[in-house]
Order: sequence, then C-alpha cells, then structure tokens
Amino acid sequence: MEYIKNIREKTPLIHFITNYVTVNDVANATLAIGASPIMTDEIKDVKDMQNICNALVINIGTLNERTVESMIEAGKRANELGHVVVLDPCGVGATPYRNEVINRLLEEVKFDCIKGNISEIKAMANVSSKTNGVDACEADKTTRENMHEVFKFAKDLSIKTGAVIAITGPIDVIADSKNAYISDNGCKEMRAITGTGCMTAGIIAAALVANKDDKLKAATAGVVILGLAGELANKYAKGTGSLHIGLIDELSNLNDNILEMGAKIERFEI
Repeated sequence: MEYIKNIREKTPLIHFITNYVTVNDVANATLAIGASPIMTDEIKDVKDMQNICNALVINIGTLNERTVESMIEAGKRANELGHVVVLDPCGVGATPYRNEVINRLLEEVKFDCIKGNISEIKAMANVSSKTNGVDACEADKTTRENMHEVFKFAKDLSIKTGAVIAITGPIDVIADSKNAYISDNGCKEMRAITGTGCMTAGIIAAALVANKDDKLKAATAGVVILGLAGELANKYAKGTGSLHIGLIDELSNLNDNILEMGAKIERFEI
C-alpha cells in the first residue's frame, strides 16, 4: 500500500480538540506527513468545522468542562458525516473525572481508533493497572512474554467499542477483534519528548482517511510512521532538542519506500 503517498495526495483536513501542551507539535507533525491540521475547541465552532474536515481527533490530556462538551458536539457531528474519529484517552485512569469523561465519550461517540499507552488502554479495558499521570507505568509495559495477554484485552476493547486499538510503547500493539500487528519501531529517547503520542494520533487519523480499505493496516501504518521517523532522527540527534526537530524533518522526508524498508512489524491472529 502507498500509505504516505495517499496522505500527501489527499491532504486530509483534520480537526483536533487536543492537549494544549502539545498542540504546536501535533500541528507540525500533521503538516510534515502531508495532512492539514485545524485546532478549535469552541462549542459554537466545532460542529460547523466538521462540515469541512475529513477527520476528528479528541485528546483529553488537558481536560476542562467546556471542552468536554465541545468534544461531544464535534464527535456526534463527525459520526453523522461518516468522518474518521480518533480518541487519545490521555491520562485516563489517573483520576475519577478522566474516567467519567472517557465513559461518556464512549457512550456518545463512535471511534474508528483508540490510541493510548498500555496503562491507559488497560484502564479503559478495566484491566488492573497503575498509572503515572499521562505516562505508562513501568510495570504495565508490553513485552514478548505478556504479548498474548495484551492481545486479549485489546481484542475485548475493540469488540466493545468497534474501534481499532493502538497501544504505543517500547513494543507497539495495534489490534482489532480478529488480528493484531506489533511494531518494534521507535527508540527509547522519544520518551523524553512531550507529545509523541499526541502526534501519533494525528498521523493515524490522516492514514485512516487516506487509506480506507483496511482500518487495522492504516492505523498500524500511522503508528509505524511516527516510530520510524523517531528512529531515523535519533541516528544523528545530539540530544532531545535535536531529536525533536529531527523527528519533524524525518516525517517530512518519509516516503513509502523508506516505510517499507524500515517497518519492523509482525502480524498475529488473535
């Protein structure tokens, strides 16, 4: 598949209601891969904004009551229009309010993909977990030894929500109700850059819009694109600052040949 070529040719317009800590990085990463971002969370604006967009990304990282209502309004309109909707449940499990908001979102909005770290997805799947704010707990991390356990709760959450479940971490797991991919792309240094997960959600949305034939493969491509870009940037980075800039550079330079040669993925039936 020509995942990146399709994104660059179709230039999907993606509406973000997202974490204000990372909004600039999300916009730049989205532009670098060939899509177009727009950020608005005003409730009087979001419904009409969906009329001109191709996708919606909801990220609960910096919650407040006003933006929750905007998320619901935009999500319902996106569903009415058949647009791609991606959820990043940033920090779910950390507080009762976050859990309440996620439960409401799942009740009122249908999502094509839910992307989070392992602790966030465990919290959504009601699997015993500990959380470290918006970061995954070290005890929760995905390993080769617990892979099939991760597949199980990802599959169950996919069945419950109808969404592809993308679990990011040292080993990425992307699953639906029948199949899963794992990816070993990325590097540990990316954990020191705020917003890589938020960027991934936007790239997944772009991939889903531009490659509609297979949601699981498109979401997997979105995860691998960000991981591979970080991996390539780390080869010449002098520290987290240059890695941060290099990540955007590599996203802008990626093509499908580089993606195919660099992707480290395996497929499983679950």
